[in-house]
Amino acid sequence: MAFDATKKEWSELYAFFRLLAEGNVYAGTPDVKRDENCCLPIAKVQREEHDGTRNYIIGKNEVRIWGENIDKRIPREDFETVANLILQALRETSGNNMTSPDGVEGFLDEIVIYNLEAKTDDRTDLKVAFYNENAPLTGLSIHSRIGPLYPLLDGGRAANFKFEQTGIKFPTPTINKINAFGEDDDVLGRMQMIERLGGVLKYNDVADKIFRSNLSMIDLHAGRMLGEMTRLMWLEGITKVSELTEAVKRLNPLKIKDELITKHGYYDYKVREFLLAIATGMRPAKVYTGIDSAIDGCLFVTGDGELLCYQRAFRQVFADFLFQNTRLEKGSTQKDKYGYLERENGAYYFKLNLKVGLMKR
Repeated sequence: MAFDATKKEWSELYAFFRLLAEGNVYAGTPDVKRDENCCLPIAKVQREEHDGTRNYIIGKNEVRIWGENIDKRIPREDFETVANLILQALRETSGNNMTSPDGVEGFLDEIVIYNLEAKTDDRTDLKVAFYNENAPLTGLSIHSRIGPLYPLLDGGRAANFKFEQTGIKFPTPTINKINAFGEDDDVLGRMQMIERLGGVLKYNDVADKIFRSNLSMIDLHAGRMLGEMTRLMWLEGITKVSELTEAVKRLNPLKIKDELITKHGYYDYKVREFLLAIATGMRPAKVYTGIDSAIDGCLFVTGDGELLCYQRAFRQVFADFLFQNTRLEKGSTQKDKYGYLERENGAYYFKLNLKVGLMKR
């Protein structure tokens, strides 16, 4: 009997089956193409299933599925057939949910997979042993352009920046009028109204103390840099991280010397370090120590269904990929609690939210 699941779940299962079918994966380039000189053979994939940890050991023609309650062999071509069925259905299905293609449910029953998404505590989707099944495992998260791309950073209200309203002291009726302006998501309209009435929004701080400390691990002034990038996203309509970085270099909110910006690439470097941190596990509300997490990189599924691997082992390529293919996004003002003037300790603050995602194209 057919069943429905989200396209995100189907995309993850597709990537998993494609790995088992092909038995290798190409390293990706910063511009989302395969590196023809770097094809990585895969000996084993480890995944968390409903009954615990399973190992999928890739042989020449078959995959041995081995776990606490299972030990069977499945032809690799079966995984390829099912992966192609899922890919075709993903391309043909609109909306966020997708019905299982004919034949897929029977295959899932045969290999005893009940959860399309792996259930893990370390936020990896699967772990891979390259070259040899006894090699150290590389933890990977899956991001797919054939399904919805979920944010790299979606920290809710913990990822807010505070801007103090200065320039002029607004009476309470004016504050109420500003906060009542437009729809909930008309953050730009309220920012522009503050400016029209003589107010100035001046960067103050990272709202959450844990996120403030986490960003300080990258740079003591990373909060101000990212806060100004978030402000520019709203005011200038720029969303692409690489373009926002260029805008911040011109603005130079940290007032550093031109030599540090042009010769040393200060802002470019700090933004890349931030992106690497969030791609490999840093979260706003959880203490970040800089120690490598279980996430070593990501599997990226292109719009054509090709799998590309980005990992810490190829650090600069991974950083450049993130820099060229991420954007700032606008979250819900109600959920993330930002976009209004709020009184705190006798002053008014306007919060903006940081949300980072991979670009669809």
